[in-house]
Amino acid sequence: MPALSDADRIDTSIAFVPVHIAVLTVSDTRTKDDDVSGDTLVKRLQEAGHILCARTIVPDDQARIAAQLKTWIDDSRCDVVISTGGTGLTGRDVTVEAFKSVFEKEIDGFAALFHQISYAKIGTSTVQSRVCAGVAGGTYLFALPGSPGAVKDGWDGILKWQLDVRHRPCNFIEIMPRLTER
Repeated sequence: MPALSDADRIDTSIAFVPVHIAVLTVSDTRTKDDDVSGDTLVKRLQEAGHILCARTIVPDDQARIAAQLKTWIDDSRCDVVISTGGTGLTGRDVTVEAFKSVFEKEIDGFAALFHQISYAKIGTSTVQSRVCAGVAGGTYLFALPGSPGAVKDGWDGILKWQLDVRHRPCNFIEIMPRLTER
């Protein structure tokens, strides 16, 4: 018997629960007028029924990225932060370092699954991306590459499903209340 697709794993007897998502674009050159990846992400999360709680662009600066993450982690109105950009290998790509500096726990499977999805589309070029995910202060944090295609892969292939409480057998939303347990 073939495996179920993620769309087939949605339990329609459960009510959808929108989450509040902040979008962070990391770039030295992008502006609100040409942030295609940020726009792609916002469009997709809103089409899925989620709420955009904040959006900003910060330069490729580890301290500024970490400071913005901490601001949103401390904001009870933000459940999830998704960034785009700065996950590559160049000297200015410091998003991953900033994210890892605030993580309490990493979600290793996110990168593994992202690379599987990406490999099917761009082959071995996926190794040049250092996507990452984790949790801090009860907030989910996801760092995606800066290309619109990579944003689509991360959202359409993973986040759309894991940020939907109706997804079975499990999802990120149903365990949110327990993220700060000690």
